[in-house]
Amino acid sequence: MHSYFGLIPSPRWQDVLDILIVAYVIYRIALLIRGTRAMRMVLGFVVLGVAFMGSQMLGLFTLNWLLNNFFVSLIVILVVIFQADIRRALTRVGSPSLFGLHAANGAVPAQAVAEAAAWMSARRIGALIVLEHEVGLSEYVESGREIGARLSAELLETIFMHGSPLHDGAVILKGDHVVAAACLLPLSTNPEETLALGTRHRAAIGITEDSDALAVVVSEEDGTISLAQRGRLRRGLEPAALLGSLQRLQA
Repeated sequence: MHSYFGLIPSPRWQDVLDILIVAYVIYRIALLIRGTRAMRMVLGFVVLGVAFMGSQMLGLFTLNWLLNNFFVSLIVILVVIFQADIRRALTRVGSPSLFGLHAANGAVPAQAVAEAAAWMSARRIGALIVLEHEVGLSEYVESGREIGARLSAELLETIFMHGSPLHDGAVILKGDHVVAAACLLPLSTNPEETLALGTRHRAAIGITEDSDALAVVVSEEDGTISLAQRGRLRRGLEPAALLGSLQRLQA
């Protein structure tokens, strides 16, 4: 009996490295699109791919012709549909977190943010605080008023106090500094998250969809504290839970 194992070349270390790199890239892409509309669209393309192969096998020429023309224009279709997701992914390509590292920006004093959120929640003072991570937020900083002051709970409370000229908009933090206030943020259009939410909450979700920032929101209506991350909003947080979440996410 002839052996066919001799026909299979021995794997080189370059082949193993190549497979590991491709697997890691696929894994990171899956993490980027997990929980977003992109994941559902990818599943839709998989279904169309299966339908295309099935039409070839079964001789369904009209369906095969339609799907073939669709896939010819696939690159343009992907760019149009996923332009926001592509922009978001590209901003993270060069960030240290892509490789499992963390930037040394200096830890955000979570205690000050949690204390200010608790104080404003008790008084039902609306607030939106954005904590910059690895992806820069300079374009949103430019839309507001530069502050350049060291972070403290009292400073945040003063900015969002009723009657303050800077209370309407977002405060952006970088490290232990308040970079700017009264900043304009993109509003999320995700109907699953924003159907019954106000402008502050939609803006918190929107900025975390476009970057790796965190956003803390205090509701003016009922004083509820919320935390947005990666386009998802956790509502009804107690100050202690907010503090723990910020410390864990910024570690």
